[in-house]
Amino acid sequence: MPRTPDPDEDDLDTIPTPQPVFYAEQALLGALLLEPQRRDDVSGLGHDAFSTAAHSALFAAIRSLPAPDPVQHSTNTAWLDEVLIAAREQTRGLTSSYLHSLIQVCPWPRHAPAYARMIEAEHVRRLLRAGAQRLAQTARDSSLPHPVPTTLAEADALASVVDDIAAKFPPHAGSMPRTPAPPPATTHDGGEAVDEERLLLATATAHPDGVEQMRWLIPDDFTHPMHAGLWQCLNALTRRRAPVDPVTVLWEAQQRGLLVSGAEPTELLDLLGAPAGSPEHWGERILQRSVLATAHQVGRRIEAFSDDPATTPYQLVVGSRRALADLSAVRTRWHHATSPAPRTKPARTRAAALPRAGPPWTTAPPAARISR
Repeated sequence: MPRTPDPDEDDLDTIPTPQPVFYAEQALLGALLLEPQRRDDVSGLGHDAFSTAAHSALFAAIRSLPAPDPVQHSTNTAWLDEVLIAAREQTRGLTSSYLHSLIQVCPWPRHAPAYARMIEAEHVRRLLRAGAQRLAQTARDSSLPHPVPTTLAEADALASVVDDIAAKFPPHAGSMPRTPAPPPATTHDGGEAVDEERLLLATATAHPDGVEQMRWLIPDDFTHPMHAGLWQCLNALTRRRAPVDPVTVLWEAQQRGLLVSGAEPTELLDLLGAPAGSPEHWGERILQRSVLATAHQVGRRIEAFSDDPATTPYQLVVGSRRALADLSAVRTRWHHATSPAPRTKPARTRAAALPRAGPPWTTAPPAARISR
């Protein structure tokens, strides 16, 4: 049965406590309302950096109106009234009393650049969080016709956000973020992934000539540890130019300790004896899933960095670039797998140079020297 609230009950406890950046915004707005000439000290800050619509509208109004004469501004509220009218065009709930309260809560107007820096730091944190969330959501969107290119485009956009943060907050001595990485997410298509891995192993066993050309596929791309181990067995046999068939792969698996985990030899023989299609097809399917899973994990990892208020902007840059580097590695392998093989042109053979024609002999040529 739903709980009926008491009309006299105070529900102020349900209002979330403002974050520290809220007070920095109040302090900056109060400084600019009190001393508008300090606007030049925060010229690089935009109105979209503020966390509330009211603060954003006030800052935009302050920036858009001509600065008043300092002497006149100290004697009347005419300029404050103009700011309030301009800001109300965007946010109607503003009152003149709130503007005066902003002036009162500002500790030191000369600290306006420091307040602006705090606001900008929180703004880039929000931008990074939004970009990381878009990357993670895109990597999990099964309705996309071309999931990998779309996901990698989101990764490029996120990398641009990181570069912008690095430009605004130059690097300094620091360390990696201490925020623990989120646990790997479970895949929604685990059964399909297992089936495709089994088909790859069986088809590669039947057609081992293509295994050596598939170096873009590594054991980490597999979702099942046993399948990753069998892929290593196939690669080891092909590198040694050893015979490849279900029995030799089974023997290699035993030598590598894969049967200790409880796998029955008959099960592995059945797995390796049902080829279908081509190894390249199944390999690309597995690699595509690995690209999307890596992108999803990278997005969640950067989102965790941005959710930690103790992470500095510089740590956000370092941690995000390290995470994106993991995606770049699998991205390079994806390009190798899907790019058409370059056409090899026949080597151009330089013809033997013909002797240059010289001037005609006007006298008899000298006799050849006869060696004794």
